[in-house]
Amino acid sequence: MDTPLSIIAVVGLGTMGTGIAEVLARSGREVIGIDINDAAARQAVAALEASTARAVRRERITEEERRDILARFRTFSDLQAAADAELVIEVVPETYEIKQQVFRDLDAVVSPTAILATGTNALSVTRLAAESRHPERVLGLHFFNPAPAMKLVEVVSSVLTAPPAVAAVTDLARRLGKEPVAVGDRPGFVADGLLFGYLNQAAAMYEARYASREDIDAAMRLGCGLPMGPLALLDLIGVDTARTVLEAMYSASHDRLHAPAPILGQLSEAGLTGRKTGRGFYTYAGPGSQDVVPDALTPAQDSAAGAGRSVRSVGVAGSGTMASGIAEVFAKAGYDVVLAARGQEKAEAARGRIAKSLERSVAKGRLTAGARDETLARITAAGSLDSFAEVDLAVEAVAEDLLVKQQLFATLDKVCRPGAVLATTTSSLPVVSIARATTRPEDVVGMHFFNPAPAMKLVEVVRTVLTADDVHATVREVCAKVRKHPVDCGDRAGFIVNALLFPYLNNAIKMVEEHYATLDDIDAAMKLGGGYPMGPFELLDVVGLDVSLAIEKVLHSEFRDPGLAPAPLLEHLVAAGCLGRKTGRGFREYARR
Repeated sequence: MDTPLSIIAVVGLGTMGTGIAEVLARSGREVIGIDINDAAARQAVAALEASTARAVRRERITEEERRDILARFRTFSDLQAAADAELVIEVVPETYEIKQQVFRDLDAVVSPTAILATGTNALSVTRLAAESRHPERVLGLHFFNPAPAMKLVEVVSSVLTAPPAVAAVTDLARRLGKEPVAVGDRPGFVADGLLFGYLNQAAAMYEARYASREDIDAAMRLGCGLPMGPLALLDLIGVDTARTVLEAMYSASHDRLHAPAPILGQLSEAGLTGRKTGRGFYTYAGPGSQDVVPDALTPAQDSAAGAGRSVRSVGVAGSGTMASGIAEVFAKAGYDVVLAARGQEKAEAARGRIAKSLERSVAKGRLTAGARDETLARITAAGSLDSFAEVDLAVEAVAEDLLVKQQLFATLDKVCRPGAVLATTTSSLPVVSIARATTRPEDVVGMHFFNPAPAMKLVEVVRTVLTADDVHATVREVCAKVRKHPVDCGDRAGFIVNALLFPYLNNAIKMVEEHYATLDDIDAAMKLGGGYPMGPFELLDVVGLDVSLAIEKVLHSEFRDPGLAPAPLLEHLVAAGCLGRKTGRGFREYARR
């Protein structure tokens, strides 16, 4: 199997097969495209012609190079065309029956030394290999869509795969300019194994009417920096495809987090499978279009119920990074801000932190010196909550401890004037339990900013069963004035972002516990294959393993799902004092500052 893999056949010329063929042809390989549908073959040729023409216009290749690329791609309708191929990559529909038939037929066509690769992301490579007379040459080669742009390739070995076949394909992936990650045979592999559980939970969250599709998608884009929201991504992938992947994952894991949300089946059965049909979670301008058009579920522009209360001054309680960041946000927007801490010295230190932040903005040209001075002048440091007597909005940003927050709100209840809105920035505690520490729970609402508050655009607006309509409207209006994007959600553990993010992080830890993949491979897979700004272990070390464990425990306690139980490895690291970057060691070790 020591082969240069210069002649490669691609069986199945849908979107993925066409993309793989383009990557191979551009790299100098002779590519044999095979599809029983002549129209699909013609469309594949047209797609390659169009993409290479764009490359010429952008001066990335010459016209002569374009002609060479097109000459290297030939299409056929019969598997016999693959006879001389050194590698065959099948990308046919995601069913065992079709793929197994392809492998059986290829045995009679290709050389015994040819490598056979499946592009599946959900089916068992071992089961597919068992259909071949030479299972040692069968492996998985999972590209990501769009193949020309995405760097990740998962190289999947079964217990039957010969190491030389894996080495040859891994070398090919590198020569193609891809980043190969070696993984074992289980549904979803690394990237999709983590991604589809998260997408499934988002679908279930929407189905439960906990939050709107727009708010769920905006929360994950703005709160986590993801390129797409989960429901929009499901429409892009195909709702039916997602359901197939999840079914395969659930059959292997029996984890309820992988059991397909019923809405995925309902949409699939109705033919509403996403962009390809023109309708899925969203409605599109037409089949295959990416342009979302309004439908009956599209929210009105002014969806807040009624008018809010007048807010001219804001009190921020706390002296940490989050409190100073929130105070900076309000002051920049023109509000008079009282920043209160436990003692005047701590309050002045927090105000000093804001001054340094504003100075950095001036140095980077984002803020004028005059605006800096005006912003800082609006902030008054105070050593007691008594200074909140006249504020219109009081925002709590103290330690994530229910008793501490309840005691603070009991004090705010006595200090703040009647009609003042009282907001908590909790990310995981029940807002209603905090509200009940006051005699006016109707004035209490969740206002969850994300760190760093001056940079992050998202605010989760958490309404309890007791929150007044005008309080909810007030917070949404204030968010707009401070240039933040509010998303509405109910008062349950994790709200939107953490409820979707932390089960994904927990599942990544379980992959390492099971020795399925390494930290580096998992981080690379999610950054290169999912477009995540950080891999899960990078993010866990930044957030703090103790903070992550606390959130996992809250989610597990609230939903009682065994799949949400914190991974033992996370608990062990926290017990050992390995909390991430702040201690110099978490999942990785860091240089001491």
